[in-house]
Amino acid sequence: MASKQELEKYLNIVRESDFDKECPIRDALEVIGGKWKLNILGQLLRKDVCRFNQLKRDISGITNTMLANSLRELENDKLIIRNQYNEMPVRVEYTLTDKGRNLLPLLYELTIWWDDYLKHEEISK
Repeated sequence: MASKQELEKYLNIVRESDFDKECPIRDALEVIGGKWKLNILGQLLRKDVCRFNQLKRDISGITNTMLANSLRELENDKLIIRNQYNEMPVRVEYTLTDKGRNLLPLLYELTIWWDDYLKHEEISK
């Protein structure tokens, strides 16, 4: 969690920013946003290494196309690594990069926020 001093500094930056031109939060959410990316990242946080079909089985409702596209985007954003082994049949595994693993504190803080403010709303629906 950020210190009070860090939060005050950030608040000053927010007050002085032109979010039409540049918004770090929007940019960050574009990288991890979308319907499937957080599910994929969550699976890789759980298991360290996953193959395509394993991810497909573990993420309910995702199509092959959406999984492939999401994996490609996460790889392009350097959040995951695609390791291909030249075996027959070809084996491909996905792992988180350090950049991807460094999302863990952010995801933890979002979970705490959800628990504090949204969990009870979800339960009552």
